[in-house]
Amino acid sequence: MSDEALALIHAMQLQPRASWTDLGRILRVDPVTVARRWGRLAERGEAWIGFSPGPRMIEQLCAAFVDIDCTAADAGAVARVLSAHPHVVNLERAASTHQLLATVATSDLAAMSRYTLDVLPAVPGVTVVRARIVTHIFTEGGRWRIGALAPAQRAQLTAQTGAATVQPTRQVTSFDRALLAELAPDGRASHQALADALATSASTVKRRLDQLTRTGTLRFRCDFARPLGGWPVAATFWATVPPADLPDIGHSLIRLPDVRACLALSGPHNLVLQAYLRSVEDVLRFETQVATAHPRINIAERVITLRHYKHLGHLLDPYGRSVGVVPPDIWSDPGSTEAQGSDPA
Repeated sequence: MSDEALALIHAMQLQPRASWTDLGRILRVDPVTVARRWGRLAERGEAWIGFSPGPRMIEQLCAAFVDIDCTAADAGAVARVLSAHPHVVNLERAASTHQLLATVATSDLAAMSRYTLDVLPAVPGVTVVRARIVTHIFTEGGRWRIGALAPAQRAQLTAQTGAATVQPTRQVTSFDRALLAELAPDGRASHQALADALATSASTVKRRLDQLTRTGTLRFRCDFARPLGGWPVAATFWATVPPADLPDIGHSLIRLPDVRACLALSGPHNLVLQAYLRSVEDVLRFETQVATAHPRINIAERVITLRHYKHLGHLLDPYGRSVGVVPPDIWSDPGSTEAQGSDPA
């Protein structure tokens, strides 16, 4: 990707639904040029605007990292089936003893139990399922930035971002679910386009989106084909930390620029750390940096991702480009026919 494309992606990581005029002012180009650049990236599947749960929604969900064993011959077919499941948020092929690593989200622990104990083992080709429940999220991938903008440009964009208001959590409604399904292919869809699809008014859509983002229920984000942008390596580190040190260490780790996600877990390892890196050699450099800064961390396993099949509902090709979307309806019943989807291939 060009420097201009990376600068636009960074700007949209900070303000995913900003107007072309505002983005053009920050990037010092006219709005038409900004829109044209983004149109090319989106058309090629090299960048897209999606969404992820905000802190208020995360409080209402159950999430887990799920290792899925299958034979090497079955891995591709299993990945295609699982990619169609709306509860599988992320899916990747790991260079380790298990063949697939899925990030799964459901409405509650009971739904997670049904999905991991009943649905997943019934998928042809799956031999073993191991689930590790997320007990706390220090940071998730929507906070990761590529660092292509100058500090002054970043300051201008972040100054436009208002903090989420703290309000009592409320359940996601059926209208919200329909709205999110329409937003999944294009997080920059206009209020009018969304209103037309949902047979309502643009003012209703705007008001509800404003509520969801202002209360921290929904967070828009810009994602891109990392291998084409200069970050071809994704690594996951499974670690053990003394429980009393976990909050301090977790909050310290999220300040490292390479960190994509940092979460506390159930199971034999109580911390998972995921990083986006520029080379395989950076895996050792990053692990050494973490271990030097925090000697009480015991990194038990480090795994490099061989291929990402799905990322927050977007189906990816081997170069990380978005080639399709499965709206992540994590509130559906994991045992229902609707929740199993169809083979996206």
